[in-house]
Amino acid sequence: MSDDAGLTELRRGVLAACVLALLEECPRFGLQLVRDLAEAGGLLTSDGTVYPLLNRLRDAGLVTSEWHDDQGERARRYYTITADGRRSLVAFREDWARFSLTVDAVLGYKRPEANLYEVKGGGK
Repeated sequence: MSDDAGLTELRRGVLAACVLALLEECPRFGLQLVRDLAEAGGLLTSDGTVYPLLNRLRDAGLVTSEWHDDQGERARRYYTITADGRRSLVAFREDWARFSLTVDAVLGYKRPEANLYEVKGGGK
């Protein structure tokens, strides 16, 4: 699955959680999110994917946004994670931990700390 389409699908599946995780650290404006995701290496293929995602997250109540108009700078829309967004991120992290352990096991990766039936913070 090293083709571009397969990797794009993997990115698409985790991008929302990555955005929520960045917003958990601190509020950010759209271009700042784009830059942070691009710097993470391999998470972002196009700037154009982040803004529609932010709109979906806002419509779902996982983030809020507000315009900041600081003197000497142009106005920017800042995004902030909501309580529902934090709960969604916690759930994703738990699901991801179990899911990634399972996939690693099927693919043959060996992790000494990995136990497919018990994930820290979760259960079977």
